[in-house]
Parts: sequence; C-alpha cells; structure tokens
Amino acid sequence: MDKKGGISALIASCAVMFWIGTFIFGLPGVMAGYWQETLEVGRSSVAQVQFWILFALGVCMFAVGKLQEGLGPGIMGVIGALLMGIGTVSLGFGKSLWALYVWGFAMGMASSFLYIPALTVVQRWYPLRKGLVVGLVNLIFGLSASVMVPVYSRVLHQAGAQVLGFTFGTLALITGLVLAPFLKFPDPATVESGTAQEQSILSGGARGSLRSRNFWLIWATWALAGGAGFSMVTLSTMFGTARGLTPDQAVIILSAFGLTNGLSRFFSGYFSDSLGRVPTLTGSFLAAGLAYALMPHVQGLLLWAVLAGVVGCGFGTLFAVSAPLVAECFGLLHFGTVFGMVFTAYGFLAGFLGPWFGGYMLDATGDAFEIVFTYMGVCLFLAAFLISRVRIPDAGMV
Repeated sequence: MDKKGGISALIASCAVMFWIGTFIFGLPGVMAGYWQETLEVGRSSVAQVQFWILFALGVCMFAVGKLQEGLGPGIMGVIGALLMGIGTVSLGFGKSLWALYVWGFAMGMASSFLYIPALTVVQRWYPLRKGLVVGLVNLIFGLSASVMVPVYSRVLHQAGAQVLGFTFGTLALITGLVLAPFLKFPDPATVESGTAQEQSILSGGARGSLRSRNFWLIWATWALAGGAGFSMVTLSTMFGTARGLTPDQAVIILSAFGLTNGLSRFFSGYFSDSLGRVPTLTGSFLAAGLAYALMPHVQGLLLWAVLAGVVGCGFGTLFAVSAPLVAECFGLLHFGTVFGMVFTAYGFLAGFLGPWFGGYMLDATGDAFEIVFTYMGVCLFLAAFLISRVRIPDAGMV
C-alpha cells in the first residue's frame, strides 16, 4: 500500500472538514441572538437557517455522490471550498432573513461537496479500518465548532459580523483550495485488500439499495436522530439565555455539545469496529434521548452542559458510525451515491422535524422548553428502535 499517499489523503480529508464544521455547528448558535436583535425576528425565524442547511444537504448529497463518480473527489473539494468561503465572506453583509437563508443553503451545499468525497476517499484507502478513519474525519468535522465558538463569539462582539465573515470565510477558502488536490482515490493495485462485502453492492447497483429494508431503517433514523441532534446547535444558546444565563455563559452549553459532537465521532467510530455498528448507534441514541428529556428539569450551567454533551455524543455517533454501516450493508463501489440517498432524509425531513418544528413550538408555547426537549427525546428513542432493527448481511449475501 502507498502509505504516504494514504496518510496525505487522510490528513487532507480531515482538514477540509474543519471550517465547514465550524460554520454549520458553531456559527448559527453564536449569531442567533445577534440575528434576532438586528433583524427583529423570533426564534423560529432564526432556527430556519438550520432548515436551509439541511434542505441543501438533501438536495445535493445524492447529486454529489453521482458527480464524484465522474469528476473525482478533488473537483468536488474545489467546489465545496468556493461555496463555503465566498458564502461566509458575504454573510456579514446580509441585511435580511433571506440573506441568512441563502448562506445556510450555501453551507449545506458546501458540506455536501466536502463530506461525501472525504468519507469515500478515506474508506477507499483504508477499507479494513473504516470505523477508525471515518471517525477521524468526523472528529475534525464536529470538534472544530467547540474550538472556534469562543473565538467567533469574541470577534462578533468586538469587531462585528462583517469582520467575522470576511476573516474566517477567507481562511476557509484558502484552506479548501490548497487541500483539494490531495482528495484522490488510491490505485486499486496499491490499496489494502478488503472483503467481497466491502467491494461489492446489492444487485441492481445503487438503486438496488432502495429495495432493502436496511436502507429505509437507516433513512428514517437519519430523519429523527439528525433533526433532534442538529436542533441543539441553536436550542442550546436559546435555552441558556431563557434560563437567565448571559450570552457568553450560554455559549458554554453549545461548546459542550460541539466538544462531544467531535470527540464522540472518533471514539464511536473506533469502538464500533469491535462493538458493532448497530449496538453503538442504538446505545448513543438512547442516552441522547434521556439527556434531552432531563435537561429542562435540572438546574445549573454544569448539568446543562453535561447533558448537552450527551446529546452531542449521540449526534456525533450518527455521523461517524452510519457511514461504515452503509458501506457494510451496501458495499463501497457506489458508497457516495447510496450515502447521498440516505442523506435525503437528513436534508428533507430532519430540518422540519428538528430545528423548524422546535423553533415553532418555542414561539407557540412561550418558551416551554420542557415540551420541546421532550419531543426531541422521543425522536431519539424512536431512532434507537429503528436502527436496532438493521441487520448487516453476510459477505456472501451482498
């Protein structure tokens, strides 16, 4: 195996996910209060930024999976870098809700053009250690927000939204363009051999997965667990300020979510190689659902941060372990296409079930977080039940 090429591809795949992770999982929470104040809108309007991020994922993930098979991951990375960099530079100049929604859609598109290539590249290079390498990519994707949230908060309050968007959008653009050429597939003759299961796919190509019970179980899981988990990005700071915390204190809850969202992606991916994908996902969703249910009934910043962290673990595990689970159920040959089809649930349904409906419930009930968080917990319990029904086929059955 070309170890140098594999390591370069792994490092590049991790690094290209850093900035887009901060923009998706950190920036909406940091700027939620600022947007409400400057645009004079309610929580549901701000929460819809996340809806547009998810909607773009639903629209683009499948198309990106197909495009990658023809254009290659490097070109996908260039497009992703342009979208996230230019989009974020323009964010500070937006003066309307629709400007925010356009930015959210651009970030969802950028994530599609970066995430699918990164996951496919590392699994092609390391087919026998899929959980480990996917976990590393997702570690950077999720953990980056925890690192940058305090920085974004300080820059926003000291220098303003325009400086924030221009500075970090430019850095993201440069980083993405420099690293995109390293996103490439290995020569089949040099990569370590995998099993027949890892190299093939169900009869009928990528479309054959749509006839599988496993596909629809995973698809529904992404709608429920994805919506509930992603909602914490804005619910965390909204909940904190509603409970009397200052904006800087409320950001600690978001940072805890971001920290575990990142760390859990590595550890859950690594341990799922030995514990199994399905048990790892099921246990994490049950814990996250319980944390959501408990959060509005306890007091204190420390407890709120810990429980938000448990939700972050469940959300991170969804990303880290689902990718190798899809590869084991349907093979690697058309992984990008099949995983893109799974992501349609995250894009088209998770935004409605999670951020949009959660924001609507808050406005309708007068900030009754008990009701909203209980609803999110139920979504995660249902996701745990559905994913527990997935059965990974034997190599000879794929």
